[in-house]
Amino acid sequence: MAATKAQIEPSEEGAIVASPGWFVLNVGDVAWQRHEVGGEWTDFGNGDFEQYGIGIHVLQPGQPNGKYHSETNQEDFLVLAGECLLVVEDEERRLKQWDFFHCAPGTHHILVGAGDGPCAILMVGARGNNTLHYPLSEVAARYGASSPEETNTPSEAYKDWPGGFHPVRATWPV
Repeated sequence: MAATKAQIEPSEEGAIVASPGWFVLNVGDVAWQRHEVGGEWTDFGNGDFEQYGIGIHVLQPGQPNGKYHSETNQEDFLVLAGECLLVVEDEERRLKQWDFFHCAPGTHHILVGAGDGPCAILMVGARGNNTLHYPLSEVAARYGASSPEETNTPSEAYKDWPGGFHPVRATWPV
């Protein structure tokens, strides 16, 4: 039995995967999203992979990719281009191109763009039952990446961030 090919639909922002199945897309051709605080990201046009999530997040210097948190599922991060700062368990570590960070379940972390230009990070994480925890962190707060209060609720953790992500055309890779 042959696997089904996914339907790809065009949009002003780029290609969107509209159905389950296999597909091939160029990162520069898929729809991306932008947040004024949290940078730009794509999940390769659908975000509905059943077994794991995968995407690329592009951060400008000083932009956090989210709020400092831990998850009950593992995640992995590979810096594709540029530099970023990893805040992990309230320690700062500088990451550069091709540095890999494995985030075991329960590890508090966040990434912040650093260096002279954009930082592109491949992000992969397990799907399924996943509980998030957003602790208070003085280190993450220096980068605008600490939740205003300790919580397990994303909407509470992000209540001080304006708006949401907006669809955009890819600006990376250049």
